[in-house]
Amino acid sequence: MIKRFSLYGFLKNQKYYEPFLLLVFLEKGLSFFQIGLLIAFRELAVTVMEIPSGALADSHGRRLCMAGSMAGYIVSFVVFGLSSSFFLLFIAMFFFAIGDAFRTGTHKAMIFKWLENQGRLSEKTKIYGITRSWSKTGTALSSIIAAALVWRSGSFSAVFLFCIPPYLLNLINLVTYPGNLEGEEHGGKTLRDSIAIMKSSVIEAVKFRPLRNLMIETMGFQGVHKVTGDYIQPVIKTMVVSIPLLAGLQGDRGSAAMAGGVYFVLAVLGIFGSRFSHRLVSATGSDRKSATVLWRVNFVCYTAMIPMLIAGWYTGVIVVFIVLELIQNLWRPMQVSRFDHVSPGKRRATVLSIESQAKSISAMIYAPILGILVDRFGLWVLGVTGALVALFVMAERKAQYRAVR
Repeated sequence: MIKRFSLYGFLKNQKYYEPFLLLVFLEKGLSFFQIGLLIAFRELAVTVMEIPSGALADSHGRRLCMAGSMAGYIVSFVVFGLSSSFFLLFIAMFFFAIGDAFRTGTHKAMIFKWLENQGRLSEKTKIYGITRSWSKTGTALSSIIAAALVWRSGSFSAVFLFCIPPYLLNLINLVTYPGNLEGEEHGGKTLRDSIAIMKSSVIEAVKFRPLRNLMIETMGFQGVHKVTGDYIQPVIKTMVVSIPLLAGLQGDRGSAAMAGGVYFVLAVLGIFGSRFSHRLVSATGSDRKSATVLWRVNFVCYTAMIPMLIAGWYTGVIVVFIVLELIQNLWRPMQVSRFDHVSPGKRRATVLSIESQAKSISAMIYAPILGILVDRFGLWVLGVTGALVALFVMAERKAQYRAVR
């Protein structure tokens, strides 16, 4: 099953649009504020559907929810690829949110259920890191394919349509998973039962301090990265103009080549980050100590980004983005393990959906605000935002530690 789990991640990350998402929207004539509104709408939709999707997965079947996720993505790819209407882009974002909401948390719960069945739960950080590394392998390959597709077509938007075949293959992969990976509460539950699961899980997450603290960390670490990470694309496009070899290429081919190369490097580092996350935990002695190290690196990176963006030193900015992506992939398996450690087994999908929802809520808040600030002041506000959020969360973590002592 580890191979099947890894195949899911590999196919799921055939996101040929990813190196160019902001460039797609800019190509369609949108401002950064409008892009921020689209992203905020997507995260709002994910937030609304996230916990119900986890509850439905636990009560009605995880394979069914995963199939619904792939179907939602495919519909969104069709609309994104064929439309330039601002209104229709919201429709595409809605279906994309369905894909995100019915996927996040659910597949992780299936992995952890399999580990539990095999008596290997102690290996959850390592095994999840392996499957995530295959996801990043898929990202690395898709970055090269994406650059070739844009080079060939001369358009960023068309790459969405090429995402459909691998997602159809993943749909087949998911619906043929064994039935013993379904939720423990699966079978004959009504929608009212699912809503009851959802409500009790939300209350538990809010009242239970360990879960609440982990949600704050997710909102600060992953939420900020989710929004700021895509801004590497306009940085790359601006940098291309200063490179004669790339600047002389017709249309957007220079940006496509540069973005494909950078995202390939990001993905390769992501592979190593995911595989070695458990080693960082072993070296520091605990998940919490590892998180402390990564928070400090996160703060230093965003702080260093501020003068680089002001001075226009885009090579340095890209290097910082690469480091941020690396620590993000060290962080992710460890954070998922931390959530699973404090969640009841029969609610894994629901609690892990809450974790993803925390990321969505923060991205929903950050995206339009950052869009306005970038439109008005420039890209340097990305560094300020990341540094301030990191500083705040580190102070909160220190206060929590003192309270426990």
